[in-house]
Amino acid sequence: MKKRFRIKKERDFQLVFKKGRSYANRQFVVYLADHPKTDHMRLGISVSKRLGNAVKRNKIKRRIRVFFHKHQERLKPREYVVIARKPVSDMDYHQMEKSLLHVLKIAKCLK
Repeated sequence: MKKRFRIKKERDFQLVFKKGRSYANRQFVVYLADHPKTDHMRLGISVSKRLGNAVKRNKIKRRIRVFFHKHQERLKPREYVVIARKPVSDMDYHQMEKSLLHVLKIAKCLK
């Protein structure tokens, strides 16, 4: 994922948490915030150490990035912070995709 599409700094995460709204299901929590200066989406991902070792956490992060890359044209240009919950560690990609689509439909951020 290109640099301009990423949220990496702690203050950027905190800004999304403060200014944004959250939507959740059992597998994911998604924070959304509008960013007036950009015309594209930005993504931040958080996976807790409770979900597994580094290999497992990185696999979850890769799958979330693939989902957002695949559905990028359907998403509104906002800032997204995705937090994975415990059930995600046992899911395959298709289950994760279905769950993320569900949360994003609740948030009304699909075109």
